[in-house]
Amino acid sequence: MKEIQAIIQPFKLSAVTDALQVIPGVGGITAMDVRGFGHQRGENGLEKPAHGSVNYTPKVMLVLAVPDAVVAPVLAAIERHAHTGNPGDGKVLVLPVEDALRVRTGERGEGAL
Repeated sequence: MKEIQAIIQPFKLSAVTDALQVIPGVGGITAMDVRGFGHQRGENGLEKPAHGSVNYTPKVMLVLAVPDAVVAPVLAAIERHAHTGNPGDGKVLVLPVEDALRVRTGERGEGAL
């Protein structure tokens, strides 16, 4: 099992989640409004932050847990639907998941996803 954390542009949320929902094995998605900065330190080319400060830019963070076999199609869908070609398109992290628990039923492992 893997946890996938995708940080994307807010205006790409609908396209990405629509693409992820049709992939068999994607059981659910958590979306959170977040703020951050990358290599550009929040600079968009139009305005410069004050010396020593950083502009945090709004992003959306998607978190989902999936079976190993689903990782490749999930990454492909995120890349295809979140891409604009501009700085700030985001990042995707894939992390190992040791176990999962569905609280309602007590199921463990991939059955809990």
